[in-house]
Amino acid sequence: MLEEVRLQEELKKGSWAGRVICLPAVDSTNAEVKRLARAGESGPLAVTAEEQTAGRGRRGRSWSSPPGENLYFTALLCPKLPAEKVPMLTPAAALAVCRVLRAAGIQARIKWPNDVVIGGKKVCGILTELLWDGSGGCQVAVGIGINVNREEFPAEIRDVATSMKREGGREYVREELLAGVLNGLADCFENVYAAGDLTGLKEEYEELLANRMARVEVLDPAGSWKGTALGIDGSGQLLVRRPDGSTETVFAGEVSVRGIYGYV
Repeated sequence: MLEEVRLQEELKKGSWAGRVICLPAVDSTNAEVKRLARAGESGPLAVTAEEQTAGRGRRGRSWSSPPGENLYFTALLCPKLPAEKVPMLTPAAALAVCRVLRAAGIQARIKWPNDVVIGGKKVCGILTELLWDGSGGCQVAVGIGINVNREEFPAEIRDVATSMKREGGREYVREELLAGVLNGLADCFENVYAAGDLTGLKEEYEELLANRMARVEVLDPAGSWKGTALGIDGSGQLLVRRPDGSTETVFAGEVSVRGIYGYV
């Protein structure tokens, strides 16, 4: 289990103002946060678990969640944004995670829209969900899974997944990482709230964007096509140059983007 005293000491170093609930096991931290929200919790708060029995990622994909090695947590917040702008918090969260991993000596980068990668392999996934209350207001659940001290992976994900320990060659203190990310979420989200978009984070985000200037395939329901990822716009959507030189805005909730020469 995480050492809660150590975690609280680390949280005092930053801007996170909410409490943290530490659980031994849960179906998923996003599901637990939804239950808390329905029971009247408004946040900010975070739920972390040593093990998830039904963790999932974007588009309902399962997230492998063995106990005691990694970080699985969800932050519940009342966003200071209109509901249609809440998806901008996903790239802001990815940037917060990337900062913490890089501060720990890991050369992490962002794979648009919601993954953090090391050397092209996934180390972190982010799932942001909008929650509506009965009065028409909204909350947001930002679920994050980070492979920290895991060494072995199932055969089906071994080629596309990695961990901080595998890349850094040592174990990492999970309490420090969790506190760093929660404090980073508070900072990055306040930046978005103040600007009303991602303009204050865009330059740093693009510097860390693994997809940038890479050949990608856009998997659009209307038909897939190939292009070159250029960066993001102020709302966090991916800008992709088509072969004819025109630029297309790719929306995260509508299509998928994959690298032609590997995971990113």
